[in-house]
Amino acid sequence: MLEFRKITFDNVYKIVSLCAKEEQKSFVATNCESLMEAYVAVTNQGVALPFGIFDGDMPVGFIMFGYDSLGDADEPKVAEGNYCLWRFMIDKKYQNKGYGKEAMKLALDYVKSEPCGKAKLCWLSYEPENVRAKALYAAFGFAENGEMCGDEIVAVKEI
Repeated sequence: MLEFRKITFDNVYKIVSLCAKEEQKSFVATNCESLMEAYVAVTNQGVALPFGIFDGDMPVGFIMFGYDSLGDADEPKVAEGNYCLWRFMIDKKYQNKGYGKEAMKLALDYVKSEPCGKAKLCWLSYEPENVRAKALYAAFGFAENGEMCGDEIVAVKEI
């Protein structure tokens, strides 16, 4: 059974060692880069909630949530007052085993619990070429809203 765990001194190196398949690396930042961005967000009064995705004691992926606007010029309007599925990755060794779908269910349950405050939407973004991500997100009800986040397509889901 999957669970999200806070990043700690005991698991941080396991989390940053997880990586996407070679052909997916242009679609998602490394977990180390994500943790650096989380640090910058938090030290600038933003919200970043990074977690390791664990199956028992085995780390299989990484997920990071945001809440509200970070004041980034590329940020879509939908960011204001809503949750963001900022990063989501399953390690190359654990893909195609159902972890992505199970983790997405957990992610939606997490944002529905409103850990940072009320919101109507959860949004995410993905590279136009990342057809696997688009299909996964669409299967969970995320729909493109016409906005872009830099060069990425924005999709939203009511929570």
